[in-house]
Amino acid sequence: MTDNPEIVIVGAGLSGICAAVNLLKRGIRDFVILEKADGVGGTWRYNTYPGSACDVMSTMYSYSFAPKHDWELMYADQPEIRSYIEGVFDSYGLGRVTRFGTEVMSYTYDDTTDRWQVLLSGGQVLTPRVVIAGIGALHNPNIPKFKGEETFRGDIVHSAQWNPDLDLTGKRVAVVGVGSSAVQIVPAIAGQAEHVHVVQRTPQWVLPKPNRRVSRVEKFLFRVLPFSQKVYRNIAYWTHELAIIAFMHPPLLKAFRLVSLRLLDKQVPDPELRAKLTPDYTIGCKRILLSSDYYPALMRDDVTLLDSGIAEFTETGFRARNGEVVEADVVILATGFATDNRLAEERITGRGGLTIQEAWRDGMRAHLGTTIAGFPNFFLMMGPNSGGGSQSILFVIEAQAHYIAECVRVMRARGARSFEIRAEVEREFNRRLHARLAKSVWNSGGCDSWFLDRTGHNRQAWPGSSVNYWRLTRRPNEKWFHLRSPETVR
Repeated sequence: MTDNPEIVIVGAGLSGICAAVNLLKRGIRDFVILEKADGVGGTWRYNTYPGSACDVMSTMYSYSFAPKHDWELMYADQPEIRSYIEGVFDSYGLGRVTRFGTEVMSYTYDDTTDRWQVLLSGGQVLTPRVVIAGIGALHNPNIPKFKGEETFRGDIVHSAQWNPDLDLTGKRVAVVGVGSSAVQIVPAIAGQAEHVHVVQRTPQWVLPKPNRRVSRVEKFLFRVLPFSQKVYRNIAYWTHELAIIAFMHPPLLKAFRLVSLRLLDKQVPDPELRAKLTPDYTIGCKRILLSSDYYPALMRDDVTLLDSGIAEFTETGFRARNGEVVEADVVILATGFATDNRLAEERITGRGGLTIQEAWRDGMRAHLGTTIAGFPNFFLMMGPNSGGGSQSILFVIEAQAHYIAECVRVMRARGARSFEIRAEVEREFNRRLHARLAKSVWNSGGCDSWFLDRTGHNRQAWPGSSVNYWRLTRRPNEKWFHLRSPETVR
């Protein structure tokens, strides 16, 4: 592998792998993948907590170009998803162009050569023309600080930094948070731990998760009649896609609310507990959770819901804000990820010495979640406002990987040294985007969620259908970009 490949892809998770495959499909092979871990998988390599699984159907949470015919579950768990990712990685021979155990320390754009200087953890500097950052949105765990936590004699572990040697058998466990990780962890450890306290700050809306094993007949049909699997995939796609209409028009969410309340009434007969679990904001304002075993787990005698935050830790547990003292041997922080500014800690310096912190001082923004004004030849995967809202993130990843590969193709066809989104195009795009988001349930639903940053702007969701996003990412409009050719340098 040379020091000046044409393209550097950062990250060997779902985004990085998809970007690499799309380059290969266009005959572009001069690239290297950099991965700080010792293996592939990204998010699905790190999130190994008990019960870790996906809340999108397996047939949709997979690449369209690499269907898996023998999924074990309709909603795959972490080990199966990781195995799938590793299989795709190997099938395209990406191991030959991947450097594992290699972390990027900084990115600096050279205005003279129109190349990036990518400093690696070992001190080596790569000088690619193009950087594709597939570092993902969920890679920095949100680890809150608590008063007195240093005095706690037990274990404190974040769900995304799980210790596989941690044995919860017979332990008193507290799970902090009630988001998507927590609703998987609690049912998985209830009955193994001596007692589980679930620390809830804000209740969540929950819909049933129709999970089951994929039958032998279905696996057979998927293998011999691939069209049958496409039918399943389309059902999953359109089920999620139609929901976006309601998210953009909150009054239509009443049907979702009724289904959620029906599940709560059915699974939680205790009126006092049911009241604690009933949200007071519009459904969809926070990410809707899918689970059919979370509420039953809370009904167990060895599981207790504590609807009060932690005031301070003690040597043997913690004291809640309502004054209740909880004894614990292990505290699991199911507190999600830091998504407000996912590149805040990255050392990225673009054209004219502009840093990413300066460019995003008023909040993250990009064009189609992929390109940033002032950072030529630098492409993001899953950048600001490219989240699917309700759609499988794999659909968005594929659309972006296609779009980025097309941008590279245009650069090559035009003999361009640099390719940069125009500032006025990015600015107008974001103005219209946030105007649309203002009417969505994420902005107007009356909750505090990870969708909103410190300025109150929604920097996560795409304000519309994934069909529309797919259409916009089919081909880059050259009028949107500054293309710097060798002639313009002379």
